[in-house]
Amino acid sequence: MTNLRTLQEIKGAIDARVSIAAANPITLEEALEIIKFSVEDVIRHSGPAGKNSLIASQQLINILHEVVKSSLVNEGVNLRLIHPPIAQSKGEKTLAGFLKFKKQDVCVFPNNKVPRTENVDFNGLYNTGTIEPYGELFSEHILSINVRSQLSSLSNNIDTMFERTYAEPLNLHRRLPKMVLGEVYLISVRELDSAQVTLNNPVYKPFTPSTANYLEKYLKGFSALNLRVNQRDDDFKYERVALVVVDFSQSPVKIYTTTQDLINDNLLPANSTASMDNLNYHGLTRTLLDVYEKRFGTGILS
Repeated sequence: MTNLRTLQEIKGAIDARVSIAAANPITLEEALEIIKFSVEDVIRHSGPAGKNSLIASQQLINILHEVVKSSLVNEGVNLRLIHPPIAQSKGEKTLAGFLKFKKQDVCVFPNNKVPRTENVDFNGLYNTGTIEPYGELFSEHILSINVRSQLSSLSNNIDTMFERTYAEPLNLHRRLPKMVLGEVYLISVRELDSAQVTLNNPVYKPFTPSTANYLEKYLKGFSALNLRVNQRDDDFKYERVALVVVDFSQSPVKIYTTTQDLINDNLLPANSTASMDNLNYHGLTRTLLDVYEKRFGTGILS
């Protein structure tokens, strides 16, 4: 039997991999394998407490941040304009929207604008004299991509998740109508069996018709928030969304990239009209950069 890794050993291994991401970029496929084996290892060693602690630590999601940064660099973005820098998780930027400040996971700053502090009161919600560090013009030229995940049951907090996902671009676009926003959302189609996890066994539940119904909601919901074109009437949309649909029970991890992939594995209800079109991760950064260049011109992020 192989030695079981403790929570701290797993976190240390993740940190070590992230630390060399500049020289050795992390692909989406590698990141998902790291997530799979980290979660399974910590369950074998520490059960549900270890799993919950690992997920709450944000280290797993930080691996996906590095994937996004690598994708941007591969598309010609200047790595010195990316915040936080590649291989670093600290230094996320907080931007002012219509009603509140919101921390962004990955930002690309423009090379042709200078930040200027401005006073904001968020329509009277904050005290007069509240300072935001970038200013409206600079902020509007930032490209931002946020990363989220749902590694438990697809039914968990789905309404709250959609409300939050809907509200975040609305908050920024109402103040910064030209801002280019992306979203990456990771979901697992097979949830872990909590009873087995309690016994330190990383066992996955079978996929059920109920889960298929929730997956359909995810596809339709994120499609409704995707591909923003109009710069005022659809402020609630992202310029591009990527829904990363994964089966962690398989080795290697299976990533569903097309609607037909889901149909072939009976992961959608019969006669469903839900679609993976324009939701695949690959192509996310290129689409965002195309939109950005159309709005602001070329060379600003290079």
